[in-house]
Amino acid sequence: MKVALLTREFPPDVYGGAGVHVEYLSRELARRLELGVHCFGAPRDSPLVAGAYRPWEVLAGPSPSAAALEAMSVDLAMAAAVDGVDLVHSHTWYTNLGGHLAGLLHDIPHVATTHSLEPLRPWKAEQLGGGYALSSLCERLGLEGADAVIAVSEQMRHDVLSCYPAIDPQRVVVIHNGIDPREYRPDSDTTVPLRLGIEPGRPSVVFVGRITRQKGLVHLLEAAPLIDPAAQLVLLAGAPDTPEIAAEVRGLHEDVQRRRGGVVWVDTMLPRREVIPVLSQATVFVCPSVYEPFGLVNLEAMACETAVVASAVGGIPEIVIPGETGLLVPCAVAESGTAADPAAARRFAAGIAEAVNRLLADPEEAGRMGRAGRRRVVEHFDWEVIAARTAELYARVVRAR
Repeated sequence: MKVALLTREFPPDVYGGAGVHVEYLSRELARRLELGVHCFGAPRDSPLVAGAYRPWEVLAGPSPSAAALEAMSVDLAMAAAVDGVDLVHSHTWYTNLGGHLAGLLHDIPHVATTHSLEPLRPWKAEQLGGGYALSSLCERLGLEGADAVIAVSEQMRHDVLSCYPAIDPQRVVVIHNGIDPREYRPDSDTTVPLRLGIEPGRPSVVFVGRITRQKGLVHLLEAAPLIDPAAQLVLLAGAPDTPEIAAEVRGLHEDVQRRRGGVVWVDTMLPRREVIPVLSQATVFVCPSVYEPFGLVNLEAMACETAVVASAVGGIPEIVIPGETGLLVPCAVAESGTAADPAAARRFAAGIAEAVNRLLADPEEAGRMGRAGRRRVVEHFDWEVIAARTAELYARVVRAR
């Protein structure tokens, strides 16, 4: 079988969970079938890449909505380029439209993977302006027209059917995200943590993620003054969505430094080989997301034998087992974006601090949870299993045609 995989991100340009997913899934799928990756940006050296596309220059401009128009121009190029394949597989709204058009143009099945859903990310209107309506259109057309929709969690499947009731439930299947436990594993080398300013031997609470409403960094910073000041707060946080949220987070950071100190801020996205020792040597990893269809970063921390404190949203409860691999915190501000109820936000922040402090006060419990987390990753979330299930879905969809 010959498959075209459409994605915005592909190495070396990977900045989020969807890009990591595509990177590892494509590697495993290529061992099972003939695969060509079509991605945004400059040409790649990878033998897997069949095409790389830049947006039409005529659309370039300073307007926030330009990003959506440019993505649609890439979708047109991708749809034209995948002639001759048996199936096309798109990832995220950036390429869902391209997959849909390719299916129509070449009369081939289209499989779409949902890593998030535009109707559940209303804060993106702040980022994209009128482009948010276009990104929502691309996603709706792509998902409603797909022969199969892959949801990365059971909660995501529920969300897909709630947001898009026109989709036949039988076409929506759950295939979890995955991780390579041979790459993500405990690493005690202190070279990178020392270079970043992390004190060896001192407890640390680590966050890894982009500065966006979705990832909930604002709520972690609001919780920070309540977290035991004996612990370092390590924030691997870069790539803000907008100047406004960058300024908001910067102000909160300065306030936390005044009130408790002990904050190590790394404002660039580190390569994963440098993130792994930071995760491995953390006492607690925190994922305060208000929307997380799966939550791959939690798997990364668990694979490094680190206990997790995470918000109980989206697919996270399918990853983190409360009391076994970490602790879950109720999140009443989920899906409310910038209009979060202040009282709910305060309760969420207090819950984060309480859970973190529990594990800081009992490092033996944190260590036990970390070891159990790695066992869970190895047993349930290896990419080999996930790629096999994806290839089986491809075969079913092609036979059904």
